[in-house]
Amino acid sequence: MILIVMGVSGAGKTLIGELLAERLGCSFVDGDVFHSAANKEKMAQGIALTDDDRWPWLASIRDAIEDKVRAGESLIVGCSALKRAYRDVLRGGAQGDGVVRFVYLKGSFDVLHERLATRGRHFFNPSLLQSQLDTLEEPGEDEAITVGIELSPPAIVDEVVARL
Repeated sequence: MILIVMGVSGAGKTLIGELLAERLGCSFVDGDVFHSAANKEKMAQGIALTDDDRWPWLASIRDAIEDKVRAGESLIVGCSALKRAYRDVLRGGAQGDGVVRFVYLKGSFDVLHERLATRGRHFFNPSLLQSQLDTLEEPGEDEAITVGIELSPPAIVDEVVARL
């Protein structure tokens, strides 16, 4: 199983991904590690990434997914996956390979903004939150398990595991 925990910055992708990996006994990787230095620098400067910036990043994540699938291993990835086209790349095309599933961590601007304002040591500039929300194409029920971030992290994990 490959599970991608998605949402805008501040939604809790890393925390929830790590907790899910611990609960499910598999590995976790934060999609941010696949960003180029140039992408990280742009975001640190408050410059929104373009699709051209994101395609190589998404392809790198997909390569990591394919490596795990070939090895018969499970993986949880934290990745914004803001557009359906991005999710199509991650799942292996529009039809997908049936192995990749998404969990969408949904939250309000106010909650997300507050989290970003108090988060330390991250390259993402909180001023980019609105651009991420503007880019976001929320997944439908047919595409992802949606969980509200107003729940506690353990409650979110319980909800996801129950719905898997």
